[in-house]
Parts: sequence; structure tokens; C-alpha cells
Amino acid sequence: MIGMSYSIDAEDLLERFCRYVRLDTRSDPHSDTCPSTPGQWQLLRLLETELRDIGAADVRLTAEGYVLATLPATSPNAGAPRVAWFAHVDTATELPGGAKPIVHRKYDGGAIVLPDDPAQQLTVETTSHLRDKIGHDVITASGITLLGADDKSGVAVVMSAAGHLLRHPEIPHGIIRLCFNPDEEIARGMTKLKLDELSADVGYTLDGEDLGEIDFETFSADAAVLEIRGVSIHPGWAKGIMVNALRLAGSFLSALPAEVSPERTAGREGFIHPVEVEGNADRCTVRMILRDFELAGLAAKRAAVEKVVAGLRIVEPRAVFSLKFSEQYRNMRYWLEKDMRPVELAREAVRRAGLTPISTAIRGGTDGSNLTARGLLCPNLFCGMREVHSPREWVSLQDMKKSAETLLHLAELWQESSPS
Repeated sequence: MIGMSYSIDAEDLLERFCRYVRLDTRSDPHSDTCPSTPGQWQLLRLLETELRDIGAADVRLTAEGYVLATLPATSPNAGAPRVAWFAHVDTATELPGGAKPIVHRKYDGGAIVLPDDPAQQLTVETTSHLRDKIGHDVITASGITLLGADDKSGVAVVMSAAGHLLRHPEIPHGIIRLCFNPDEEIARGMTKLKLDELSADVGYTLDGEDLGEIDFETFSADAAVLEIRGVSIHPGWAKGIMVNALRLAGSFLSALPAEVSPERTAGREGFIHPVEVEGNADRCTVRMILRDFELAGLAAKRAAVEKVVAGLRIVEPRAVFSLKFSEQYRNMRYWLEKDMRPVELAREAVRRAGLTPISTAIRGGTDGSNLTARGLLCPNLFCGMREVHSPREWVSLQDMKKSAETLLHLAELWQESSPS
């Protein structure tokens, strides 16, 4: 069924999005602070101010960098669950943020040239889904930064939907909790969030792509760090003595199974992905991420890394190898398949917004992966972002608007379907 139509203020949504993406909020995996970068604080403080301005209740910015707020209930149904909406303020580490957003009004289907790097072009022939957005208002960056739609489209959507509900108390809904968080891109987005402070019964992250997308299956994820200590000496008389940690790191990388890499896997296949090598001839560190949809597959990838390291210990016993694994997040399917109500209501909300719900196993993770494992069921919803983690990143204003409409329908559905 298609529900009532909501007149989301598209220009306000656009202005918010452009304001947010101009701030450089990329996270930093080497930082021990939370948030990991000062730029994230800038956006978090801005959101705190804007939430007060639109009339949200209980607005606070925690010491760990979480902006929390409440939309008070307008429904007489006291049994309606408290629903939380989440979006993360940080952007990926690979490229700078601080975008110069460009709005391509009523996109005509021609090539979109990114002016700061004219070699970067988006065309309907080479850019997935762009043909479907002819006539839309398409937003890009200028070619040398991320746009930051991952996840500032989600941030703007949540703010737009929240503002609409506060301006229209005639729309019935239960208590809605808002949370804007740091450091999702470095898998630390929810590590400092206290669930008793959030005080929600169910949640949704706004961090997906395709129109109508509802994600309830993600990768399971581990991180791995290999520390190599060689034997250092002046290179002039190093024969028979020096053990070069950098060369050992190269041997390690060469020995990893090439067929289990991001560039050679798709669908439900997992991977081992070296993300950083740092050091010198004396000491070297290799950082990796391991991904698989099933825990058995993740364990197999740990074993594959361990096997390579064991072989190097035999080849070069004078070196010291220290390998450590750490859990990042787990496939939310393990918990949601036991209670699909949050997914089913999201599907109905998508239908009421005039869209077709779709679900796939996403080759990544969300803050909802962590939250779901901790007991707060939290599927992921679309907010329109495309070609993320790339200077070619783009988003359609109309898709963001549909995402905000879906949230409004979802707010109504939870109070409709719950006992009073």
C-alpha cells in the first residue's frame, strides 16, 4: 500500500546536506581519542545547535562525541516502542573531506565533469544508476575530495525528517531518539555509546544506497596487525647480519592468497585486505582487515594469515613476528533472523513511500552491526549515496527526500502496530 504523501522541504534538505559536507570530518584509525579527529567535533556541535533550534528535546552532546536528542511522542499509544534513528558524521580515511558541493539541477543525462579534476567524469555509460537519475538534482564534489554523502546524506535525512515531525505534531508517532555518532568508518562508531543513555527499543541506521534498500545482513569483521622486528645494522657491513623488516613485510604480502582479496571477490565471498604498511628496515607494521559473512569463513581467513606468518618464522628465525587479531563487528543477520519485525515494518514503510523494498547481503558493515550484537536490533536503511569512498561520490536530492519520507512512514507504523 502507498500511504499519505509527505511534503518534505527539499530545499532545506539540500541546504543542510551542503552545509554538512563542507566540513572535513574524516576519521583517523591512528588516533586514540573519541571522536578520532577535531573536524568531527565541529559537525557534532553544529548538529547539537540545530537540534535545539528545531525544537528537539533532551539535546545533549556527550563527552565521547555522541549527539543525542528526543522527538516527544504525539501518539496516545503508550505502548509504542522507542525508535532510534542513527547517522554517522565521519567520512572515510582515504581522501580528504571538506567538499565543494556542486548541485547539477535537473540532470540532463550528459557528462558531469568534476572541475577540480576534469579527467573525472560521471556519465550514464560508465556510472552505475546515473541514468535512472535523469531529471533529478544530482550533487557531486569538485573532483579532489570526497563528497561525504557517506554518511552526511543520512545525517541530513534524519535532521529533515525530525524537523518535519516537530513541525507537524498531527503525525502520530511514539518517542523517537536521535543519535549522531563519530568514527563509523574506522569501526568504532558505537564503542562508547551507552545503550541506557540512548534508551531505545529498536533502531535504524541511515547508511545505505539503493532506493528502498533495507539491510539486515552484513559482513562479520576482524582487524589484524602484524608487527615485524628485524635485525638492524649499518648497511655497509650488513652481510649475513641484517634482517630487513620491510623485505619480510613484502614477502608476507606476496604470500597472502591473491584470490581472497577485495579486487577478486564479489557477492558472498569474503576477503583479506592489507590496508596499511608502515615502518623501516628495523621494524614494520602491516594492518589488515578480514571480512566474511559467516564466522567459519572469518576463522578460515585468520588461519590463512597465521599460516603465512608461520612460514616466515621458519624462513627467517632471527626476526620476531607478532600477530594480533581483534573483533570489529558481526553479521547482524545472526540476531535479526530471530526477530524480523524491524525489517518487516521497514519494508512496509518503503512501500508506503511508493517504492519497492529490496534487501541484499551488503559487503560492508554498519553501526547497526555493533548495536544489534549488543541487543538493540538495528537494520540499515537507504539514504541515496553512490560511489562512496571515491572523489566520484554523488547523491540525488530526490532519493534523499524519499529516504526522509520513509522514516516518517516508519515512525507511524511502529505506533500503529504496537499494543496500546
